[in-house]
Amino acid sequence: MKILLNWLNDYIETDLSAEKIVEILSGLGLPCEGVESCGNDAVIDIEVTSNRGDCLSLIGIARELAAATGKELKIPKVELDESTKDITTLAAVEVAEPDKCGRYTARIIEGVKVGPSPDWLKSRLEAVGLRSVNNVVDATNYAMLETGQPPHAFDYKKINDGKIIVRCARAGEELVSIDGSKCKLASDMLIIADPKGPVAIAGVMGGADTEVSETTKTILLEDAYFAPLSVRPTARKLALASEASFRFERTVDIEMVDWASKRTAQLITQVAGGKVVKGVIDIYPKKPAKKEVTLRLSRLNKLLGIEISPKETIEILSRLSYQPKQNGDSITCCVPSWRSDIYREVDLIEEVIRICGYNRIPTEQKIKIQVVPVDSRQKLTSSIGTYLNGCGFYETINVSFIDNSIAELFAGNGGEHLSVKDVTRKSDNLLRQMLLPSLLSVIKTNLNVKNSNCRIFEIADTFIPNPQKGETAVLPIEKTKLAICCDSNDFQLLRGAVDGLIKNLNKDAEVVFEPAEFVWAQTGARILVDSKVIGVAGVVSKAVKEKFDFKDVTPAAAELDFESLSVLQAGPVKVKPIPKFPAIVRDLSIVIDDSVRWADIAVAVDKKAPDELEDIRFVGIYRGKGIASGKKSLTLTLVFRDQDGTLTHEAVDRFQADILRGLAESVGAELRSV
Repeated sequence: MKILLNWLNDYIETDLSAEKIVEILSGLGLPCEGVESCGNDAVIDIEVTSNRGDCLSLIGIARELAAATGKELKIPKVELDESTKDITTLAAVEVAEPDKCGRYTARIIEGVKVGPSPDWLKSRLEAVGLRSVNNVVDATNYAMLETGQPPHAFDYKKINDGKIIVRCARAGEELVSIDGSKCKLASDMLIIADPKGPVAIAGVMGGADTEVSETTKTILLEDAYFAPLSVRPTARKLALASEASFRFERTVDIEMVDWASKRTAQLITQVAGGKVVKGVIDIYPKKPAKKEVTLRLSRLNKLLGIEISPKETIEILSRLSYQPKQNGDSITCCVPSWRSDIYREVDLIEEVIRICGYNRIPTEQKIKIQVVPVDSRQKLTSSIGTYLNGCGFYETINVSFIDNSIAELFAGNGGEHLSVKDVTRKSDNLLRQMLLPSLLSVIKTNLNVKNSNCRIFEIADTFIPNPQKGETAVLPIEKTKLAICCDSNDFQLLRGAVDGLIKNLNKDAEVVFEPAEFVWAQTGARILVDSKVIGVAGVVSKAVKEKFDFKDVTPAAAELDFESLSVLQAGPVKVKPIPKFPAIVRDLSIVIDDSVRWADIAVAVDKKAPDELEDIRFVGIYRGKGIASGKKSLTLTLVFRDQDGTLTHEAVDRFQADILRGLAESVGAELRSV
């Protein structure tokens, strides 16, 4: 935002040099990008953050200086010499999209004489980087720089039936803008139209067919409020940037639209003659309620670390037009209409400290660093990462969004997902409820570059819509998850990694993989630890393979609840002594029905297991020559050990025979002889 010093003095008399003004504005959060001399004057280039649209005007900058210096802010007096004609006999306005156009005003000015601008107007505009067009257009630009509200002047005779319609564009509609660009309009773009078609792109740029020219005698003056979320995507899609869109994107003051329209009409008649038709068409369908924010004096001083008296606080807030009212420790403020960025207590605290000065906050030459222990979450994250790295898994970091079609394959929570409204994100606009889709995308990327045998994991947040309705439940349910994935159909490898990870956190934890069905898995299981479900695992389905174009691999994946894992690492670590006596290991190959699960075998062994059975391990499955159809050969390892003495092979033979009988009775197992 470039401001001319003498022009700024029209709204506040400070007698300050450009350098001093730069210093004050920088302290207020409006840093200077440069100062240029302009004859006997100076042009200050101020950087305005995106939340301070109110400072994209000379009055806005003057208002900040008035609050900082205590000087009086001078707002121009507006008096219109109106004709006896009634505007309703000449023009009409229809707003079909009140959510995108919060307010629209129209005035008619008759008898204007379009020509060159006077020197004072031309020189001021050119000093801040705007070229002079003609007296009418220059007056609208002058008003925009002064008030921050972008107006637009139409040639009234070129508006069919004198009717303005604010609506979204229709399919196939086009418009040539005043800069000569041919714009193909989309159905989500807000436009200004007359009964025959588009005449301007709302908040962005006017059309060439209705622009003011030397033959113009009557002007239809537009001043409006267009929603930033409508203007910004439209301007970006059409690659049209303008001073108007720059301001509308950062929010203009909806309450000051009519005053700005009067001021613009006054300037036009001042430089181009003519008379303003009596009255104004003002469509204001949804007037926003006044915002009130409460500031606690105790919170102010605690957060800033300094003492600011109630009297000084109220004085500062008064200078900023917050109309403060104190009630004990609290100060209730009415937020001015031009401050759309103020809605929390901390915003008011920032207002106070930036006016009274950040230099009030003391600094120390010595920096004190307090070493704190690693919290439990960081410790668990590090422990998980170290273990999985040792198993050959690499950590990935992904964005929190997935594509609609991929989300449907994993269809958690009835298929409902939280999404973002951003037209620049054409896909991947759903917040993920599972991490697995992101990991499968990483697997696919690695396979595309011939990086096979890929094992990855991720620890991140997932987002599920809150089932509760109403204002008290607007935030989603946010849970941290751990997802693990490998690119081969090796569920045994995946299970071993999960089982080992859990045992690494708590050696005494009982881990069970209970068969279950999931829409994304051809074979799935719920992961239970001490009878509590903490996650899911499975081999991806055919539909998932086709979606990710997995031709030669069938990934296996698991997802666990991070908080459930954190519970496992609680408590002291139990240490067992090294066994004094040797173990005897027996491998058994049994033939069973194909439908028999490993869990059934483990239960059958456990029923007949003596105290000396230390461990049971799954080895592998064989189907093929020598094994009947509908059967499978399963190999398992039994580890026996006596804590009080050395076991004999004769004793282990008896234990083994009992276990085989139990397997035969429970699952119909036969010892494989070949």
